[in-house]
Amino acid sequence: MSNRIEYYFDCSSPWTYLAFKGITDLYKKKDFELIWKPILVGGIFNTTNPSVYKARNNPNPVKEKLTYYFKDLKDWADARKIVINHDGFGPLNSPKVFPVNSVKAMRGSFMFLDEGGIENYLNSIFYAYWTDGLDISLEENLTSIVENLNVDSNKFLNFIQLQDTKDRLKNNTQELIDRGGFGSPTFFVNEKDMYFGQDRISLIEMLL
Repeated sequence: MSNRIEYYFDCSSPWTYLAFKGITDLYKKKDFELIWKPILVGGIFNTTNPSVYKARNNPNPVKEKLTYYFKDLKDWADARKIVINHDGFGPLNSPKVFPVNSVKAMRGSFMFLDEGGIENYLNSIFYAYWTDGLDISLEENLTSIVENLNVDSNKFLNFIQLQDTKDRLKNNTQELIDRGGFGSPTFFVNEKDMYFGQDRISLIEMLL
């Protein structure tokens, strides 16, 4: 029986972009079932991890830690062979809108899960936000993204307003909270073995 890996993700995190590249690369090398789990990470922060907001609002961050944060992000971006943005790297430089309201983009993930093309959709969303710096909360930007994927934008906009779509995102978010998760990206290997963070993919690879 193939291993199962559940991937809980929200496109508003640069580390989740790195995880997306990492897990899809791993999928090409190893035999496992990849289960996509779109979530709204803000809902998790509000419920179980408010320390994230406190850290963002800290008027006196540790300079050395912040400097290393950007170095670490660049090192991993180089390793994953992606560009975080044109102007530098990291959410404090670009995109200009950070944090972003990703709820509509994340709801849209379910349409591509149902009809196919989830990897292309997520790659486009991540690239639009973290490389081009586009505000993915705006419907006009989402419209452009899905039209480039040959998807009817009106159908997409209608889909993300359906109550069932909204409930699916809420349910996935609550499911992760109930399983002990506290952020994005989070992975579960064979239901019970949890890993948090894109750098844990190397541990998952060793396990597989």
